[in-house]
Amino acid sequence: MHTLAILSQKGGTGKTTLSLNLAIAAEQAGDTALVIDLDPQASAKGWHDAREAEAPLVTSVQPARLAEALKLAAEHGAKFAIIDTAPHAESASLAAARAADFVLIPCRPGILDLRAIAASADICALAKAKAAAVINATPPRGTLADEAEQAIAGYGLAVAPIRVGQRMSFMHSLTAGQGVLEHEPGSKAAQEIRELYSWAKKSCARNHTKAGGK
Repeated sequence: MHTLAILSQKGGTGKTTLSLNLAIAAEQAGDTALVIDLDPQASAKGWHDAREAEAPLVTSVQPARLAEALKLAAEHGAKFAIIDTAPHAESASLAAARAADFVLIPCRPGILDLRAIAASADICALAKAKAAAVINATPPRGTLADEAEQAIAGYGLAVAPIRVGQRMSFMHSLTAGQGVLEHEPGSKAAQEIRELYSWAKKSCARNHTKAGGK
């Protein structure tokens, strides 16, 4: 089983939205997925409870039970686990980073997000976790995303080659209890999620092998 942690010490970066959409991408690619919701608000779990489809599974757990949840997921046949973390929760984020094969740090191309990314980068460094930022909610025009990528590189972080656009389809699909791949499968948003999942899965696989298949 491969494990991806999505973390950011800043709220509003799109962690849960990416977690759920990537889990749906995993399912559509034939990889049984589980989202482990570490956020006390349990937004991911609430989305699943209101959803007609059972997959992808979402479970809400305390950070202290993370290792157990991952072990059970692997034993029950999950192929891809996504850990959705809470903002301003350093200990939980550290546990998630240590448990993951790879860490994805969503960052909107704005000054407040860029200033906050240092804390997330520090957590990954402390956990000795392989990580990359993903530029999220990218505006359709302008140079903000390019400038953000340059700023992120200053923190020693890699940047995912796929940018996720600022699109209303993400909000509309979650409101409907779906992801963009279900709500608008032919959309640009859906294509971005497919590409991001493919890249994230490969990143997890590389580091899973290096870590001896933890």
